[in-house]
Amino acid sequence: MRLFELLDKHHDRDGFDCGSEALNRFLKQTARQHIQKGISRTFVFVDTNQPEKIIGFFTLTLCEIRVEKLPLRFNKKFPRIIPGVKLARLAVNTTNQRQGIGQALLFEAMKRALVVAENAGGIGLFVDAKDEFARTYYERYGFINLQNTPLELFLPLSTIMEMLNQQ
Repeated sequence: MRLFELLDKHHDRDGFDCGSEALNRFLKQTARQHIQKGISRTFVFVDTNQPEKIIGFFTLTLCEIRVEKLPLRFNKKFPRIIPGVKLARLAVNTTNQRQGIGQALLFEAMKRALVVAENAGGIGLFVDAKDEFARTYYERYGFINLQNTPLELFLPLSTIMEMLNQQ
């Protein structure tokens, strides 16, 4: 059985390789420190048969966005600065890529963003795509470009709720 856990010291961070040195380095050197300091939360996807092996991970943190960055159809509804949840990182181990793991990670991040919004407020899930390939990936799930920054994207809570209700 596969499940999500908060990153802990028993997880094999050194054995993880997603093909991106920056993401690998974050997981190995920074993620646990950020958890301990309350900066962000990194969740790992593991199999109970090998609970130390990280199949994939994502990191969530809180964010604030200036309303003028939102697409025009949203920016008249909100105050000048808006809270949200940021999908700071998402990665899948190279041995597990192209198996739908990225989608599982993304949907879990959406569920957790919804919980945060229900308990503390927020208008959606934000992400900074690292490149055009990643931007296209997120757009397949309904993410919308922010104004004048094509690699910064936003997924409204209403879209998250619709997607999760269809599962």
